[in-house]
Amino acid sequence: MGRKTYEGTGILPGMEDDSKPEPSARARSAAPRRMALSIPKIVRAALFVTVFLIASFYGFHRLEQFLISDPRFALDGPDGSRETPTLQIVGVSHASERDIQNVFADDTGRSVYLLPLADRRASMRSVGWVKDASITRLWPNRVVVHIDERQPVAFLSLSSSRFALIDEDGVILPQAKGKFELPVLSGVHTNDPVADRRDRVHRMLRLLNDLGDGAAKLSEIDVTDRDDVKVMQPYEGRVITLLLGDHNFALRYQNFVTHYGEIKQRLPGAATLDLRLEDRITVVE
Repeated sequence: MGRKTYEGTGILPGMEDDSKPEPSARARSAAPRRMALSIPKIVRAALFVTVFLIASFYGFHRLEQFLISDPRFALDGPDGSRETPTLQIVGVSHASERDIQNVFADDTGRSVYLLPLADRRASMRSVGWVKDASITRLWPNRVVVHIDERQPVAFLSLSSSRFALIDEDGVILPQAKGKFELPVLSGVHTNDPVADRRDRVHRMLRLLNDLGDGAAKLSEIDVTDRDDVKVMQPYEGRVITLLLGDHNFALRYQNFVTHYGEIKQRLPGAATLDLRLEDRITVVE
């Protein structure tokens, strides 16, 4: 039997090595070298960012100190005087300008940059007649205050001879000059919680809105009873009291207007009429 001869690889069958060849030394060192080359770039970038932030903070600090200390930015500073104040108040009809100016008493002579806008706005809401306010800084040293005043909706009887004004939020307003043609609101007292006063005022406003032009004839509205709004009005030379309930105000009032002539003929002394039933009018003795 002849001997077989194997040529080529010199490796006997079954002795093949399936393992992959090891990478060369050059290939193994490539990745670390790339990493080593990127480290200086990272360091330089970090140093640049650090220097930039430090310079920015320093520049902001210097600018802030300039805005704070330079007298040209002071409220009522060199450019302000009693005749030309740099604090300007706009929108005031009934509120006290002096009380509003006092809100800024601690800011006079200081930079407007330091003005705490939110705090001053909140303080102005406590001034009589001021519902809200907005504050605008105009560089270098002007401050403009826009006042949103409360609007009265009724007179409030404090005693037999004293009246105050009340707005839609139930806020009782200080006395003010001017002429107001408003109804008198009964059933609301100064010692009532604001929420209760607001609820009763809204009840009155709902009535006035329903009556439309007819509401101009009313002289007094009594909201003491939540379920029964009463109104008083001069009508054909006498004061009539109407019980209107808590809804359908326009319909019930129109029933009164339509049938009052007949009622007056039959009951000339009738002064209080119950209109809470849409199909009838009852005279209250």
